[in-house]
Amino acid sequence: MRARRVVHLVAHRGNAAEFPENTLPGVISAFELGLRFAEIDVQISRDGVPVVIHDHMLTRTAALNESVLEMSAAEITAVDAAETARFGDRFAGLKVPLLSEMIKVLGNYPQAVLFIEIKRASLARFGHDQVVGNILDVIRPYRSQCVLISFDLPAVFRARQQSGVRIGWVLSEYDSHTQLKCEALRPEFLFCDHHKLPGDAAALWRGTWKWVIYEIAELSLAVELARRGADYIETMRVRAMSREIRRGPDGE
Repeated sequence: MRARRVVHLVAHRGNAAEFPENTLPGVISAFELGLRFAEIDVQISRDGVPVVIHDHMLTRTAALNESVLEMSAAEITAVDAAETARFGDRFAGLKVPLLSEMIKVLGNYPQAVLFIEIKRASLARFGHDQVVGNILDVIRPYRSQCVLISFDLPAVFRARQQSGVRIGWVLSEYDSHTQLKCEALRPEFLFCDHHKLPGDAAALWRGTWKWVIYEIAELSLAVELARRGADYIETMRVRAMSREIRRGPDGE
């Protein structure tokens, strides 16, 4: 089987191998490399503004012992998102972006799609109505290019009920009980960490959804997942995986 049977690559938190994750340059880099799909994470500031960051604590992103949930949007966007533990001073001055800034990137890439993960810490702090509603308000101009995803099933269900936006459920478990929930929800996408999949190489569940399998760093694993029915492969190794897929598993 040739690697070209892997249908799509998704840039996990942007081109996160070469840029700090969830930043404007990282997402733009992924689109410039030819990817049509990127995934980002969203938390909510103290004053209700969606900001693009994975952890609610700033320890890993900015070496600060503070929570974005306790900060205003103005305070958050003044914080360097430089990930100095990975990059040193290379990206000093690069800031945490607002979701409103991030989605404007889509205007330059009309074929691009942004998967926006609603983080559970913000849902727990501010409630589903506020978090989902505020995110929907921000993405409205580019809603057709956005997919709202979350581990939190009520959040994605509410997003669909309120707006009809495309949704994706990020699975915590891959079991028969979860499959029944998927069949009831009928999302456009299902996301799953490849470590949660059964090791018997069985085909993935089929339904209304497309599969996005994440934490993929090796071409051989991507090819195997495509055989099992994966429609999208999510990776941080954007440049390397793109090159390897074009060449194929035999280096052709």
